[in-house]
Amino acid sequence: MPAAGRPAKGGAIIKSLKSILLSGREVLPLVEGGKGISVSNGESSGAWAAAGGVGTFSGVNADSYDDNGKLIPMIYRGRTRRERHHELIAYSIEGGIAQARIAHEQSSGRGRIHMNVLWEMAAAETILHGVLEGAKKLIHGVTCGAGMPYKIAEICARYGVYYYPIVSSARAFRALWKRAYHRFPEWLGAVVYEDPWLAGGHNGLSNSEDPEKPEDPLPRVVALRQIMKEFGVADTPIIMAGGVWCLNEWEHWLDNPDLGPVAFQFGTRPLLTQESPISDAWKRRLLELKEGDVYLNRFSPTGFYSSAVTNPFLEELQERSRRQIAFTTHSFGEHDTMLVVGARGRTVYVTAADKVNAETWMAEGFTGVLRTPESTLIFVTPEISRQIRTDQIECMGCLSACLFSNWSQNEEGTTGKPPDPRSYCIQKTLQAISHSDDIDGQLMFAGHNAFRFASDPYYANGFIPTVRELVEQLQTGA
Repeated sequence: MPAAGRPAKGGAIIKSLKSILLSGREVLPLVEGGKGISVSNGESSGAWAAAGGVGTFSGVNADSYDDNGKLIPMIYRGRTRRERHHELIAYSIEGGIAQARIAHEQSSGRGRIHMNVLWEMAAAETILHGVLEGAKKLIHGVTCGAGMPYKIAEICARYGVYYYPIVSSARAFRALWKRAYHRFPEWLGAVVYEDPWLAGGHNGLSNSEDPEKPEDPLPRVVALRQIMKEFGVADTPIIMAGGVWCLNEWEHWLDNPDLGPVAFQFGTRPLLTQESPISDAWKRRLLELKEGDVYLNRFSPTGFYSSAVTNPFLEELQERSRRQIAFTTHSFGEHDTMLVVGARGRTVYVTAADKVNAETWMAEGFTGVLRTPESTLIFVTPEISRQIRTDQIECMGCLSACLFSNWSQNEEGTTGKPPDPRSYCIQKTLQAISHSDDIDGQLMFAGHNAFRFASDPYYANGFIPTVRELVEQLQTGA
């Protein structure tokens, strides 16, 4: 069915849905979630703002274009990680400015435009300064999570831009406020509560929370509001992020005195719009997902939990960790059985049972044996082993610290720990999936509600709405 002309299901605006003040303007309480590396860009965020809400483009290694509008590929020529790291910073600043300009033009002055960044991305402060300086008056707010972004308030206040910290608990906001935010209360646009069990991409699960036991977000957000009241920002909005599909499931949050002013962030549904920059193959895959196809895992080189669609890429990572045994370099305790591994015939000591497992895997062709930082060995094919080594060598320092390559943006340029082959190069795979049709061999982040595309009547017969049509649909509550 063509995108144009489908009426909004339900036909009426949800009664309790009111405009809200965000970044200095009254807008719909509907926020586009920022999705990294070109998945939320200037075109999609500008269209969301033009529809009256808050559009959010990703400032994480954003795309830039030449004078003819052609995509500039991110090719790294530096010989060292440090040199490539500086190239990445330059690409990121140029790309962020480019996407801000596109979003501004697309919005036609309506709504608000925000930029999303990850505090744990490489050189987050440098990139923020560069983009906000180069895109003055084009960006109204900055959302920031993936870590504890203490300095985001000071940076945003310097440029007259509102800041939107992403937290997953009241405890996290308390720490941010007491350390830094209390000095810049006037620029706090809202607090984004990102549910650690429901959100897509990286999740803010703490060590005290069980990934297998999701908690109701309502009492967690009420606790956040209570902290905000204590700090004198009772009227500052809270943006609910993660698991939001349609507002009729959240109507009890609207006009709720325990919550105060709230808005809702949509990360997954904007993927399936005409303006969404993801490939047609990715969009078709979203329409086919079933419940359980999104997998919460800890393979990310950031060390955070993340949610992604199960595909051959993720399955291979699962298999790497399954084909894993502990070892010692000398006979010790139960590790008293000699095992010869690798092309150089290195001798290690394992348990008798693990020797049987290892020899079985090697007989099956998994002869690439790689050491992990936890004194274990994983068994992969020679092809995968070579690819892991190549990706680690070609690291461009896209994170503040990377488990996969052991890069760190500190003076030493290293975490001081061995690289972890159970992970992957996140920059490489996210660039690949956002600029190609390869949805099987790359990481595909998604929220846990993504399976609902297949059963929601709104998307029947493969219907893909424009952003404006989706925003109109969301206002009906459906």
